[in-house]
Amino acid sequence: MSLADHTCIPCRGGIPPLPTEKIQELLQQLESGWALNEKGHLEKMYPFPNFADALAFVNRVGNVAEIEGHHPDLYLAWGTCKVEIWTHKIQGLTESDFFLAAKADRAFHLPPLPN
Repeated sequence: MSLADHTCIPCRGGIPPLPTEKIQELLQQLESGWALNEKGHLEKMYPFPNFADALAFVNRVGNVAEIEGHHPDLYLAWGTCKVEIWTHKIQGLTESDFFLAAKADRAFHLPPLPN
């Protein structure tokens, strides 16, 4: 079962963030491009040929986020979208963050929507 096939589990706080070893293990299971930013959040830049395709991707990831009840920060610009993921309640990473990252990759590989 791939990471994208798992369901995000809502975090109610009171748990520690994942240890560094587990984070590194899960990073290896994601597609290339994912990295930890200076805050320790998962982050990836997705390229697009135009604004419309980047916006369609934002909407796809937004729909996934609503279904999963787990919401990334999405930064939209012409030809690019940055996705930043972490669990706000604990200010760190959980397995669900990696599940959502894999779901974003899956959304990126869907065919473009017709205009």
